[in-house]
Amino acid sequence: MQQAIAILDSGVGGLTVVKEVMRQLPQEKIIYFGDTARTPYGPRPAEEVTRFTHQIVDYLLQFHPKMVVIACNTATAVALEEIRARLAVPVVGVIHPGARAAIKMTRNQKIGVIGTIGTIQSNAYETALRQISPHIEVVSRACPLFVPLVEKGVFRGEQTKQVVEESLSELKETPMDCLILGCTHYPFLADTIASVMGPHVTLINSAEETAREISTILYHKGMLATSNKLPVHQFFCSGDPWMFKMIAQGWLNEQIKVTPVVWQVPNII
Repeated sequence: MQQAIAILDSGVGGLTVVKEVMRQLPQEKIIYFGDTARTPYGPRPAEEVTRFTHQIVDYLLQFHPKMVVIACNTATAVALEEIRARLAVPVVGVIHPGARAAIKMTRNQKIGVIGTIGTIQSNAYETALRQISPHIEVVSRACPLFVPLVEKGVFRGEQTKQVVEESLSELKETPMDCLILGCTHYPFLADTIASVMGPHVTLINSAEETAREISTILYHKGMLATSNKLPVHQFFCSGDPWMFKMIAQGWLNEQIKVTPVVWQVPNII
């Protein structure tokens, strides 16, 4: 099927999923929407995040995608089931794939989760982990300062290291052997997070497992792309297109075109 995979996020974080889909499924066309004008989603009320997610999905439906991927942990936690209920195409979130990956990797059954305030308060990862392994030990920590760093393109350096060290100081004292990066923005900071947590902690990037799930679903449904031509991806953002383009091109290592989308004023809070 030559229809595109639609991927949405609160900002640039979902590009971590885009990169994995491009690597694992290079023939698939991607249409990406980053809601950079309203990022971060983490501190927002659940009903507001749900409304924003529906709005972005409605925008993306004009392109008739064969699958919708909610590449935002906060939006996955609060809106995934509603979106699934109203769409005829498969809808994939990022929480269950990340939980499965962590269960596979842990040796001592102690798993850490870092995410936005909204994701951590939802207990979505703890619920997903315990559905698979009821006796798993989970320790969670909200890291609200990480997303603003990523959206500014500040992935490393002294400021980043200081923020990461302060945010993870309590988690370092726990005996976990896996740490789920429970926000798709966080892989941008993976090198710094890994250096702070140390070599005994394996970082779980849910983007990789999400791309595998996308591949599996498309294969079983006979929906994989059949064209031999390399696809031309489309990128949309609601905020500063220059900043989005700079971050996206650096992360994806290729030139892209970004189309700005201006929401109606009453929707921007």
